Amino acid sequence: MSRHLADKRTPSNGGRVKQFLRIAHDGGSSIWMKLLRQPVRVPASNRRAVEFLRIERGRQV
Repeated sequence: MSRHLADKRTPSNGGRVKQFLRIAHDGGSSIWMKLLRQPVRVPASNRRAVEFLRIERGRQV
């Protein structure tokens, strides 16, 4: 018996991989890369640590 027509797939030439690499290397993600490179803004006050220490000492508001 021969194989079914669906089982006789022609070998691909890597078109999907080429497109994936093109998108990965293009400027399509440059907006996100710029955002990732920006430094994280640190709040001026250290309110979170103050609240943690207040709770740790057992003080209630």
